[in-house]
Amino acid sequence: MTAALRLDEDALDDLFLALASRTRREILDIVSREPGCTVGAVAERFEMSRIGIHKHLAVLEEAGLVVSERRGRERRLWFNAVPIQWIHERWSERYREFWAGRLVRLKLEAERSER
Repeated sequence: MTAALRLDEDALDDLFLALASRTRREILDIVSREPGCTVGAVAERFEMSRIGIHKHLAVLEEAGLVVSERRGRERRLWFNAVPIQWIHERWSERYREFWAGRLVRLKLEAERSER
């Protein structure tokens, strides 16, 4: 899966939908701290049914934020940070030059006023 294939508006909608839920963000935090954790281990931390956790995981997987692998009866989970990097590149990186220029001008103004 390449960035060019995933950086369409539908993919971004999926990504923001996944991140809009506090529960899903908490699941991402768990999975990122504990790579390879099981669905059961994640479910133990929430007061909701395992089916509810599976639904949240389906949304996260659809957005590409979680990758899972079946090992026997267990399903192991890993966090995929690439979609979040796409958000960063799309909105943060484009303003880097703008803010760098502003900071240089601010520094010059501060130095001028010290004289």
